[in-house]
Amino acid sequence: MKVCEIFVSIQGESTYAGLPCVFIRLTGCNLRCSYCDTVYAYEEGMEMPQEQIFEAVKRHGISLVEITGGEPLLQSKELLPLIDRLIESGFTVLIETNGSINIKDINQSAVIIIDIKTPGSGMHGENLIDNLIHIKPQDEIKFILTDKNDYEWAKNLISIHDLPNRCKVLMSPAYSILSPETLSGWIISDKLRVRLNLQLHKYIFGNERRSV
Repeated sequence: MKVCEIFVSIQGESTYAGLPCVFIRLTGCNLRCSYCDTVYAYEEGMEMPQEQIFEAVKRHGISLVEITGGEPLLQSKELLPLIDRLIESGFTVLIETNGSINIKDINQSAVIIIDIKTPGSGMHGENLIDNLIHIKPQDEIKFILTDKNDYEWAKNLISIHDLPNRCKVLMSPAYSILSPETLSGWIISDKLRVRLNLQLHKYIFGNERRSV
């Protein structure tokens, strides 16, 4: 697999936010979101065999692992066996995907975090909505919002697919674009059954640092 970076940090997003986590960031992405904060992962990286990746994760002694990108499922052929091995070895595995590639073959014990693209991303036409057929109660759906139009779009999708009764639902304000206070006000006003999801690592380490 082509790996951009492997590092340890505080999990900044999802319902696992605040926990120490080993991150495996894979190289390559098929989308180009307007607010992307990991452009370096489009191309940067080096080829690593499964055994080397597994040993790099294992030596940190942390049981929570997130596989992200880029878009990790672009390398599904090599990735799926690694996910299986990590789970069989006792790791809790989070898979963060942009939602444009089918998730049905991922190990059922993994936690899939689907980042559904809103209109403000410029990529909402790439969403594979059929992925919602395969979500499980432990999975998470994330919406990154840039404005009220994104919010209303996401709210409609949440309602149509009854997402709060099927999985965990997260709403994130796009960093430095939409204020957390504004988004919080909309959620409270509409009494939405969603979790406000801030990028905690950016508030801790800043917006420019890598490997955090």
